[in-house]
Amino acid sequence: MQAISTRSRTLRCALGACFLALAGCQTPAIEASRVPREFLGMPRTEMQEITMTRLRQNPPKVYQLGPGDTLGIYIETVLGKSDEPPPVHYPDEKSGMTEPSLGFPVPIREDGTIALPLVDPIKLTGLTLTQATMAIRRAYSIERKILPEGKDRIIVTLQRHRKHKILVVREEAGGANSAVQTGGGQMNNGLGIGLSKRGTGALVSLDAYENDLLHALSATGGLPGLDAQNEVLIFRGANMDGATRDKLLADLNLGRPICTDPQELPDDDSIVRIPIRFFPDEVPTFTEDDVILQTGDIVYVQSREREVYYTGGALRGGASQLPRDYDLDILGAVALAQGSVGYGGVAQQSGVGGGGGGSTQNIGFPPTRAVILRRLPGHRQIAIKVDLCKALANPAERILIQPEDVIVVQYTLLEELGNIGLRLVQFNFLFSGFSGNGAQ
Repeated sequence: MQAISTRSRTLRCALGACFLALAGCQTPAIEASRVPREFLGMPRTEMQEITMTRLRQNPPKVYQLGPGDTLGIYIETVLGKSDEPPPVHYPDEKSGMTEPSLGFPVPIREDGTIALPLVDPIKLTGLTLTQATMAIRRAYSIERKILPEGKDRIIVTLQRHRKHKILVVREEAGGANSAVQTGGGQMNNGLGIGLSKRGTGALVSLDAYENDLLHALSATGGLPGLDAQNEVLIFRGANMDGATRDKLLADLNLGRPICTDPQELPDDDSIVRIPIRFFPDEVPTFTEDDVILQTGDIVYVQSREREVYYTGGALRGGASQLPRDYDLDILGAVALAQGSVGYGGVAQQSGVGGGGGGSTQNIGFPPTRAVILRRLPGHRQIAIKVDLCKALANPAERILIQPEDVIVVQYTLLEELGNIGLRLVQFNFLFSGFSGNGAQ
């Protein structure tokens, strides 16, 4: 009689715990089929790579001179004696000479002119070497008549190309030692996001007509990898007021007059965004001038550290990296978090009710209700309810996971009651076994 009373009290306590669990956190959510399409995100598999030729400039057929070029000039009796041969210069990496040249070094100044003895400054910007020779000959033979027309000896060669110094900053994680794993992998159990992220910075010197985005990336490791954003930022050094922009962003973050997500802050004219991958209905409209770099520009490759999703509820809690080039739906996200998808084996994670984590036991019913908490612009949020059983049969129910999503897997009422009932039966057999052993 005492054993029956004890089992009755145990049953009442278990039922009370069941109803307390059912009365716990229940998130009101919208069914997946009723969610507006603009909140579901675009499939990443539809994205296509940018054409390489759009990341570089088209050089002219003949080199055109400009400020920063150094010419080799020989003008008999003016720059050089008539009884001496013109000086010869050979390619030298230290001096920056790329081709053999003749004459004395004369740089083209910032205003595009060169200074030569006995004549006014000569404008050479945009001219070829042949045209530059004719301009110098005209200055000495026609305008000033210092040299006899048609009998002068003038040689003009190119000694050094003008160069553009570009700072390239790359935030990619940098290899297999990173804490961030691509392809949906778990990241240090959700505790080490970005701990091993390595940033690199390099000051590259690019020759004229090679001063573009493609050459800058190639000189610092190639195109952005899987752990980088699908776009590259170019900060124009010539017209960038960093202090003004920092104050603008600070005011926006403080709500004066609006507050937005850091990734949605407005850009000014000094920032150019060049997408590396894009959706077919959003073909990039940037021009060739946008990818041409000048001295003082900064090329910035951002990491994908923020492109993560979080799991909780009946799943093992943590944060995982979203794949860059393919889609991850709710079923794949649950499977990667070591959750049960379907009723194969009739298994559930250990713990009472919707407890998360732990080992797997071959008893009970797995949870079939998932709630996706999705961030919207303006610090808003939408909760999307997904029936995992329906998602197995209907691809339309398989919501694509987006950055910053929180996936909470929960048990339904019937699953909770069924699991409690199975546990009570298991406990009853166990208790009866102990009681029988005690009676003997």
